Amino acid sequence: MVQALRRLPSPRLTGLGAGLFASASMLLVGFLDWLLLDGSPLAFGLLFLPVSALTALWVRTADLVTAPIAVPIAFAVGVVPIAGGSGGFGGQAMAVVTALAVHAGWLYGGTLVAGVVASVRKVRDVGRRRRRPAPAGPAVPAGARRPAGAGPGAAPGPGPTGPAPARRGPNPVRGRRPAP
Repeated sequence: MVQALRRLPSPRLTGLGAGLFASASMLLVGFLDWLLLDGSPLAFGLLFLPVSALTALWVRTADLVTAPIAVPIAFAVGVVPIAGGSGGFGGQAMAVVTALAVHAGWLYGGTLVAGVVASVRKVRDVGRRRRRPAPAGPAVPAGARRPAGAGPGAAPGPGPTGPAPARRGPNPVRGRRPAP
């Protein structure tokens, strides 16, 4: 099973690309379900779960938050062909709303799958980043001395723009004399 999963392509889609992939896939599933199975909600729901998982797997790490958002939108797009409805736009819209309410379990299940996959990917990415060694600073040759003020906790010294400005004591308010 693991070897079969490793053979799958591993594209990295943007957030918009993941939404378009999920919507196009679910629209295709909806039309095929309508043509072949006369709009079976069980087949549509069962095919929605892998599309949700693939969407969360294929989205870029920077766009992981978009996977659980794009998946319910894709479900709504895909349910249009199997919703039925008649009587023009109003009848079709009511059929889609009814289908979304009736098949909410599949909708929540697919969204949960996408959310879990995205969360696991994020946790693994954060763990991978923490295990990486910190980038080393400029190397100081052995026996060389550090310049004054180069170590941690060093006093401010000359910077790239020149010496630090001299302090004159407390900043008095103009027009008032300091207290004796």
